Amino acid sequence: MIEPHSIVVATLTNPREKIWGELLALRPEGITMRGIRLEAFEDFLHQIVQQRDDSISMGTAFYPMHRVERVDCDEPCEGIPSLADQFREKVGLTVHDYLHGGAPTR
Repeated sequence: MIEPHSIVVATLTNPREKIWGELLALRPEGITMRGIRLEAFEDFLHQIVQQRDDSISMGTAFYPMHRVERVDCDEPCEGIPSLADQFREKVGLTVHDYLHGGAPTR
């Protein structure tokens, strides 16, 4: 079930993009997420692990419902780890711990 604070991938239209991160709110008007564009995920992980000051940050944004095509839970599928699992493996923290004040352990 997709609820606030779930880690999700939102597919948006006009322009088409995918956002990965924490769903903060789901309302008839739209969704609020703290996340990054999916295409930046690997760079984001690399910069956190390298502890770079110029790292990509997870911004908070509202997306109106007319742009939201779908919202998928970030879950493992057929032996492929979820993005959240990949994050935890490389960074040493869960996404929630990272977002709420944790420091990377690597």
